[in-house]
Amino acid sequence: MNYLFKILAPSFVCLLLLSSCSDYNKILKSDNVDKKYEAALKYYEKKDYYRAGVLLEEVRPLLAGRIEAEKAAFLYAYTQYNERLYGTSAELFRSFFDTYGRSPDAQEALFMHSKSLYNDSPEFNLDQTSTQTAIVSIQEFLNRFPESKYKEEANKMYDELASKLERKAFESARLYSQMRYYQAAVTAFTTFQREYPSSDFNEEAAYLKIVAQFNLAEESVPEKQRERYFDTIGFYQAFVDKYPKSKNLRSAEAIFDRSTKQLERLKATNTANVD
Repeated sequence: MNYLFKILAPSFVCLLLLSSCSDYNKILKSDNVDKKYEAALKYYEKKDYYRAGVLLEEVRPLLAGRIEAEKAAFLYAYTQYNERLYGTSAELFRSFFDTYGRSPDAQEALFMHSKSLYNDSPEFNLDQTSTQTAIVSIQEFLNRFPESKYKEEANKMYDELASKLERKAFESARLYSQMRYYQAAVTAFTTFQREYPSSDFNEEAAYLKIVAQFNLAEESVPEKQRERYFDTIGFYQAFVDKYPKSKNLRSAEAIFDRSTKQLERLKATNTANVD
């Protein structure tokens, strides 16, 4: 009996799949809106989001003006979300909120709009325009529904996205330095320190700014070297005051010593030229 079952079971499964596909295709070709809508709900309950989504996409415009239209729009947005089509689901959830603002599902729709944008946010080293859009969306949600049951999750998403922007800003500044664009690096590190005063990257940013400023001074024309070495020393002093136990302290001190010697050299050269 067990042997027979093992032989017949795959064939039985194939027959079920073929039957299922046949039923779906018949529904898909049908002109009966109610039949398609009911089938979409059943596929959704079975978590067959692809088939549910295809059917809902077809019946949504045909349900306009009917009571089922609201539920169809809401579930269709979820089918796209569950299929990981986050850009599409973000638009659909937003459209639902704007259209059915008084719906019991309106708050959830606006939250899911934000969550879709959150999931659509790329890795930190890529363009972060969508991340910024997601942050604005989450802030809007929290402003509209400050006591929402989704508040904790929304705040967590916000913090993760903000951290991603923070990492992006730091790595961009470091990249300028690695590419030898020292002036741009100094500006970027300064901006980073101002915009993210509590960042864990600030100690390294302060050190790398010293390095970038020193390299800028080294590569500068003589007329600009004195001012730029002075700026290097100023950055060093601020670094030592704030991070007296930094792992980069010895390296920073070496740059300070070299900057001081360069200033002495420039002073001697100017004195000799005057004489």
